[in-house]
Amino acid sequence: MPQTPLTGAVRRLARRVDWYIVALFGAIGVAALVPAEREAAEAVSWLTRIAIGLLFFLYGARLSPQAALDGVRHWRLHLPVLALTFAAFPLLGLAAELLPDRVLGAELTAGVLFLAVLPSTVQSSIAFTSLARGNVAAALCSASFSTVLGVLLTPLLAVALVGAGEDGGIPVGLGQLGDIAVQLLLPFLAGQAVRRWISDWLGRHRTLIGLCDRGSILLVVYAAFSRGMSTGIWQRVSPGRLALLGVLAALLLGAALLLADRSARLLRLPREDRVTALFCGATKSLASGLPMASVLFPADEVAMTVLPLMLYHTLQLVVCAALARRLSRTREPAPSAPTSAPPPAPAASTPVPPPTPPRTGRR
Repeated sequence: MPQTPLTGAVRRLARRVDWYIVALFGAIGVAALVPAEREAAEAVSWLTRIAIGLLFFLYGARLSPQAALDGVRHWRLHLPVLALTFAAFPLLGLAAELLPDRVLGAELTAGVLFLAVLPSTVQSSIAFTSLARGNVAAALCSASFSTVLGVLLTPLLAVALVGAGEDGGIPVGLGQLGDIAVQLLLPFLAGQAVRRWISDWLGRHRTLIGLCDRGSILLVVYAAFSRGMSTGIWQRVSPGRLALLGVLAALLLGAALLLADRSARLLRLPREDRVTALFCGATKSLASGLPMASVLFPADEVAMTVLPLMLYHTLQLVVCAALARRLSRTREPAPSAPTSAPPPAPAASTPVPPPTPPRTGRR
């Protein structure tokens, strides 16, 4: 079939479109049109848990034990990530209180502050780190440390900044510790245990890792927006406030990405660790935020309170997916080894005469 200018333009556009981002928006659309409810919601929840467990099993099987041990010891990377998550981010969130009450309202302002004190997301940040060819072992440890500390710090910071209930973080904390052990650490350790038998096979089937990365994030997006549709949060806020909230979420994400990148470069971290700091320091956990909000806030305020988190989570998935794919196609140039300088070429103003050929006349 001959190629026309129109078909050529369509093919060029198809090559430039990030179809994974299209799939993310497709998952949001499917959740809006056909949300998972009742038995379907329970099935989606279990399917998401299985996908995440398989994801970390494959990470454990792919990583060498020495790389995992180096990730645990990498405090030079973990400390700035934790400082950004639980110190710099809450300070950025306090800027929402400078707005007049009529701009966002008390519930949405509390939601922005609650978003700012949440820990880093685990599965998404590790999947993006893997896609961008970063330090996956360090990302696993850094995001897990952030989640464990968030069990204690997030309720305390929420009480201090938002003024929600006095306790209630303890049940969430125990549940989060159990989720980390069952969904993340146990599959990872199981993968480490069987690595010697399946690592070569996984090396020949890298597509399987990519499918688990992308599929787990799509499942998280669909499950989260299904829960949001069931609570009716989209009907309780005007389009103007929703647009302003989206702008604030974009500003927070941009500032967090900038701070994460600049702090990693200031510490002179290698390229793989800068990628890890970028995604672990700037992302926020929807999976941790929703159950914590249901305990910390009254039942009639939870839907509005988690709306900033829903918008930020969606935005971070889209932006970080595009950023990870861009980083996966880039390579940091290796420093060139010093070599001895070649002899200077003769100046153009002094032409060098050609060599005189040997005389071969007869004797």
